[in-house]
Amino acid sequence: MRNNRQDLVCVASRGRCRRTILPRRIARLDPFWRGALCLLLFSCLAFGQARPEKATDFSHFRPRQEMPDESFAGREACASCHVEKSRSQSHTAMGHALSIAAESAVLRSHPRMTFRAGAYSYEIVSDGRKNSYCVTDGKETISAPILYAFGNAHVAQTYVYARNGRLYEGRVSYYTAIDGLDWTIGDALNPAPSLEEAAGRDISGDEARNCFSCHGTAAVVNTKLQLDRLIPGVTCETCHGPGGSHAALMLFAPGKSMYIFNPKTLDTESLSQEFCGACHRGVDTVAMMPDLGSISNVRFQPYRLFNSRGHDPKDTRFACTACHDPHEDLKQGDTAYDAKCTTCHAPRGAEQATGQKNIAIAGQRPVLPSTGKSCPVASERCVSCHMPKVELPGAHFKFTDHRIRIARQGEAYPY
Repeated sequence: MRNNRQDLVCVASRGRCRRTILPRRIARLDPFWRGALCLLLFSCLAFGQARPEKATDFSHFRPRQEMPDESFAGREACASCHVEKSRSQSHTAMGHALSIAAESAVLRSHPRMTFRAGAYSYEIVSDGRKNSYCVTDGKETISAPILYAFGNAHVAQTYVYARNGRLYEGRVSYYTAIDGLDWTIGDALNPAPSLEEAAGRDISGDEARNCFSCHGTAAVVNTKLQLDRLIPGVTCETCHGPGGSHAALMLFAPGKSMYIFNPKTLDTESLSQEFCGACHRGVDTVAMMPDLGSISNVRFQPYRLFNSRGHDPKDTRFACTACHDPHEDLKQGDTAYDAKCTTCHAPRGAEQATGQKNIAIAGQRPVLPSTGKSCPVASERCVSCHMPKVELPGAHFKFTDHRIRIARQGEAYPY
């Protein structure tokens, strides 16, 4: 549609200088429909006039934080404008961080999984209609339907069931590396004092709220867990805040980024430690853990990154998003991030070849000055030496350690 005065008709709202422009073909509609459109228009204008008086301040939004006066729009509403980002994000591991049991690919493809520890036998059975979690000591049996599957099974998948009105995390989880069940990380009880304890760990209360608010969207209302409102997985609104008001405004004022949060507005340290760290755990959270979480803290990337000696946590090249786009899945392979490393550490010989550190190229942004030493050993596969893989006992997986350093063979794990 060409946007000119010959093709448009203006409708003014009384008492205001505001004008809303409608296409002529809408203005020529049947009077009934024109009246309906006008009613919708004036409702929007009323929304626009009343909203500033009670506008929510999104500037302090963080993941897991409630915005009491805001509603969630859902992934489809976001996708109506942000097509490509919504599509790619929906296929990421974060997008599948939580699913209802019926949608778990692991459960669909594994009709029966078993595990035994001491006197207790575990069994997860899926028949296409229901998914059951069963534990027996040979005399008594606890059986409950699986409600939720946590994790996309890149590493593992953990199951949550309900019993007597409370939520439980299953003591055993599925691990991709062994294609079977083993103890859920941190949940091993061998021997367990009772069948009830052997079956699962009660996570009702704060832990359940934390789990569902990091792995899912919209599940917490007025500090209460309301699973009937849950949107499974990390969606746009997990990181950008509830988008109901934003989506409504965009229908009539496209281009105005109001009533929504953009993490790009944060400084580097706040982004990594407060924002990403809200779920991936930053230095303040880990500092409160016994033994700093011990070797398990290899999973807490913001904390590990913060403790990288000689690296400035306020440098924009050191933000989580400098290497990882949350709208895309993680890149795999030792060479995938070499270009990120060399924004600070120029490849050996590069500075001598150019004769200067800060290179300006016509028509392009100047290259940021290299602040780190060039590696005397290699110019590729940087992470294989400086971000080593660390095996977490019981996880059947080696996690990339984000504490950047010169890692030496046989050295103790630096907490």
